[in-house]
Amino acid sequence: MPRRDTYTTESLLSVAVEVFNVRGYDGTSMEDLAKAAGISKSSIYHHVAGKEELLRLAVTRALDGLFAVLDEPALADAGAAQQLAYVLDRTCQELVRNLPYVTLLLRVRGNSAAERAALDRRREFDHRVAGLVSAAIEEGDLRSDLDPRLTSRLIFGLVNSVSEWYRPAGEAAAASESNRAGADGGQDIAKALTTLVFEGLRRRD
Repeated sequence: MPRRDTYTTESLLSVAVEVFNVRGYDGTSMEDLAKAAGISKSSIYHHVAGKEELLRLAVTRALDGLFAVLDEPALADAGAAQQLAYVLDRTCQELVRNLPYVTLLLRVRGNSAAERAALDRRREFDHRVAGLVSAAIEEGDLRSDLDPRLTSRLIFGLVNSVSEWYRPAGEAAAASESNRAGADGGQDIAKALTTLVFEGLRRRD
């Protein structure tokens, strides 16, 4: 734990995300955050306006990472199905890389302005991925009997479920075989998910 005089917004955010994920955002008070950080509430206010700002910073980091995937150069000249597979793979890796922040994002319920803004951006992400599914169907690479929006939700429901069981190597919870399977930074998980999804989605002539 950083010493009191070395705390920054970044290190405070890391502590806050951990507490939010354990106690829930609504169940966390400023007193809880101060205790976890080992500093006074007034010291927290020196860095941020309050716990909602910490939540906003955390979910924004998670969302920015996910949206960045959609703009990566590798997508520029690929067909829609290739783009969808790439986004699925990279999103899974991003979830593992940024696990605490994405986990918090997946748990927001819209009870504050920061949460509602995060949910709006999540819907925008889902809409863009659904557009890739629709385009891949039109290009003849995916099955035509699939609803694009439902397919997108099911795919990312599968991806998001990784946050419920994956734990980085070295943590106590990583003792199980399923947890150790993702210890390489998410590449094995991403490959398995992409293969599983596209074996079901590919059009069969």
